[in-house]
Amino acid sequence: MDHSRLYTHDMGDVLGVIMRWLHFSSLATLIGGILYGRLVMVPSIAALVPDEREALADRAAVAFRPFVLAAICGFVVSGVYNILTHPGHRPIYQVLLGVKLLLVLHVFTVALLVTRPGNPHRTRMMTGAAIFGLAIIAISAYLGHIF
Repeated sequence: MDHSRLYTHDMGDVLGVIMRWLHFSSLATLIGGILYGRLVMVPSIAALVPDEREALADRAAVAFRPFVLAAICGFVVSGVYNILTHPGHRPIYQVLLGVKLLLVLHVFTVALLVTRPGNPHRTRMMTGAAIFGLAIIAISAYLGHIF
């Protein structure tokens, strides 16, 4: 059996599609989860007494943490792949990519902090992460347009 025929040029396309899917699903998980937490969970639990509110918020945060960690890993793997397979862009692309990556690091850090129990600043932190997450999506859309 000739094994050299098993690898074709289309294999790179398949890997590229998988990495793109990984990037988008990580985005949906992380930013979508933060938006849900801030826009749905926070107002919904506001009617509870403070002790119950904090307990439920902590349980929800702890339950979301594995998804945050998986999304961050997915972003890192697919992001490094994207950078390595698409070199040589114009300077404006590089500048905007740098800004995007700094915002991404901020959102990663905040996502890890808001999923720790007992965080008294969770709501404010989720608000900022949601805003920066949406800004990252806007920058990404522009980068895709000028690419």
